[in-house]
Amino acid sequence: MKLNVVVSLLLLLLLVSTATCCPPSDRRALLAFRAALQEPYLGIFNSWTGQDCCHNWYGVSCDSLTHRVADINLRGESEDPIFERAHRTGYMTGHISPAICDLTRLSAITIADWKGISGEIPTCITRLPFLRTLDLIGNQISGGIPNDIGRLHRLAVLNVADNRISGSIPKSLTNLSSLMHLDLRNNLISGVIPPDFGRLTMLSRALLSGNRITGRIPESLTQIYRLADVDLSGNQLYGPIPPSLGRMAVLATLNLDGNKISGEIPQTLMTSSVMNLNLSRNLLQGKIPEGFGPRSYFTVLDLSYNNLKGPIPRSISGASFIGHLDLSHNHLCGRIPVGSPFSHLEAASFMYNDCLCGKPLRACLKK
Repeated sequence: MKLNVVVSLLLLLLLVSTATCCPPSDRRALLAFRAALQEPYLGIFNSWTGQDCCHNWYGVSCDSLTHRVADINLRGESEDPIFERAHRTGYMTGHISPAICDLTRLSAITIADWKGISGEIPTCITRLPFLRTLDLIGNQISGGIPNDIGRLHRLAVLNVADNRISGSIPKSLTNLSSLMHLDLRNNLISGVIPPDFGRLTMLSRALLSGNRITGRIPESLTQIYRLADVDLSGNQLYGPIPPSLGRMAVLATLNLDGNKISGEIPQTLMTSSVMNLNLSRNLLQGKIPEGFGPRSYFTVLDLSYNNLKGPIPRSISGASFIGHLDLSHNHLCGRIPVGSPFSHLEAASFMYNDCLCGKPLRACLKK
């Protein structure tokens, strides 16, 4: 009788243990994923042993109900003790195996800042219906963003910055109705920003700097109510700045530095919600618009390296705050206004203009 009880208890423990382990198919997929990568310094894959990939496998998390692998979180720059003991950041080579797509319950893939991972983004990633985060920043990944990326209707974060991604922004990307954070910085992406970019109604950050993107800033972008941070610097954009950018409700940062944008600066930007405005190194013409007032609050206002003419508007003294102002390398002329914000600025903010005078530059000639 006692033997039967013991056997029953052992069977029960075995069943419970099996039920809380990851499925063999997920384990096989993880091991195939690991086989395509080489990490020689930290030994982060040393813990990937045993049958249960849901417990104590570095960077792997499972769903508490289904016991399927839900997250892969592998960062090459971290405060984890494994990095502190090694006194170094991570370095990993190899490629992202398509075997990762066999983990069909994945909600987050973070394989970031390993510096040496190359190859392309597996196209099968677009068949992971629960994926919310795809973060591959800081590697050497090449090829294009998968054309069918728009199938990932739950995707909230797409970050492939600091890689070697090429090709154009897929048209289907604007189908990502849940996307909140888009970071494509510092790649080799070309082509235009999709005209229907405004369909990304949940987007709060659009970071596309340091690429080869051409064309105009799409008017539809200004229809994204939640958009707070736009960085399109270091591209080849041309045409005028849409005045509607200055009417966006929560836009706080607008960086258009280093493009070929022309036309005049919209007056709407002077009294907008934008606090960090960088329009430097473009082909902007005309005068700096009047219209500064109590709603004008700039931590940064950089209009340097353009073709701006005329005087510095007197209304700029009515701005509630201007922390950093750079008007250098233009064709401005006339007396620099006195008082705030000019009292704390250095000469470098006004250098290389046609005929500006007054503090902090040389004194104006008396008529």
